[in-house]
Amino acid sequence: MAADALQGTDLRWLAERVGTPFYVYDAAIVQTRIDAILALTAAPALQARYAMKACSAAPILARMRAHQIWIDAVSGNEVLRAQAAGYPLAAAVPEVMLTTDVFRDNALDVVREYGVLPNIGSPHMLEQLAAAGYQGPLGIRLNPGFGHGHVQSCDTGGPSSKHGIWFDEALTVAHAATRHGMTVTLLHAHIGSGPAVAEFTDNMQHLANFFAGCLEAYPHVQAINFGGGIPHLYRPGAPSADLAAFGHLLQEAQERFSQQTGRTIRVEIEPGRYLVAPAAYVITRVTDVKRTKSNTKGPGQTFVMVDAGFCDLIRPAMYGAFHQISVWNAPSHAALEPTVIAGPLCESGDVFTRDEAELLQPRPLPAVQIGDLLLIHDAGAYGYTMSSNYNSLGRAPQVWVEDGIPYLISRRETFEDILRTECFTAL
Repeated sequence: MAADALQGTDLRWLAERVGTPFYVYDAAIVQTRIDAILALTAAPALQARYAMKACSAAPILARMRAHQIWIDAVSGNEVLRAQAAGYPLAAAVPEVMLTTDVFRDNALDVVREYGVLPNIGSPHMLEQLAAAGYQGPLGIRLNPGFGHGHVQSCDTGGPSSKHGIWFDEALTVAHAATRHGMTVTLLHAHIGSGPAVAEFTDNMQHLANFFAGCLEAYPHVQAINFGGGIPHLYRPGAPSADLAAFGHLLQEAQERFSQQTGRTIRVEIEPGRYLVAPAAYVITRVTDVKRTKSNTKGPGQTFVMVDAGFCDLIRPAMYGAFHQISVWNAPSHAALEPTVIAGPLCESGDVFTRDEAELLQPRPLPAVQIGDLLLIHDAGAYGYTMSSNYNSLGRAPQVWVEDGIPYLISRRETFEDILRTECFTAL
């Protein structure tokens, strides 16, 4: 299956060229997901933004730009990466939006210098914009009082979520913005997909009704942003989201908002995970196979040790997230045995086969030998972008495969790269 998805790419040859672990992206899968989003937003006044925090690789940004998919950035540097990919920042139409709960590093400077649309998620950010001399359009991220992410530890809306301004406080912020010479032109909320696919459309309908109740209080709004959250199904055989129903909901909401206000209201969505999750794999090499025996502490386990760790893909360790794992070129008839896949880090949590309670959850896999390659599937979203130098390891290289040709798009970090920012300078 993986070989077909990667158009027959010889992963062993690639592993010899760039070393393991590494990321490999399939351009055809990215294009398939882009086509689905373009179909979803084909009606007038519907617009997709790519939540680039999911994966900011240059070829992906270039492809989004080529298909007129706008950008939702969450840091000043993400804004600048979008600009490097060809997106205009100071355009009359806000192709790039900066959504954040805190201005840090160069984020406020980027807004002030380029006039990129700020979408604020905390009330005091308005005062920071005013102090910086910003007078322009403004987005407000609302916490509508409801919402839930794809796992328990991903809380995107409601009283326990840090994201956004509580809905009945946001109007006060909007009035203060007017006094500072800023106009609220966009309302935004991100409530997530919910832990079950069936919840997604219901959640979006709930959000449409919420926005309809807000519009009268914001007379200058030009756009309503429904956030991201289109589900990607990590487990094989799970039911998929009804994108046609979602597209119909968006079109109805756009017509409803426009009729309600007497002006055209643009409706936006900002998928990230959906666009890129299935497009990448982490390729890792088996370094050992070892076993423990049952005792009063629990059952014995077969541990397959690999050279990728949570510094390369943190989702299983952080969320107990499921990623399908397969063995490269394993015989289709091979017998399966329960297997724990563990990485090189000096952490007991460095295991790719855990459940949401952080307990070991062995997978049925063919027997492997030292040197075999494993594929960790669906690593395109929040994979490389959340990787780190933990244990002073260099971040893995990234390979882009298009029309059967592999391209190195970022090299492996070296020891010198890791030390480059260190200094000992009196302040």
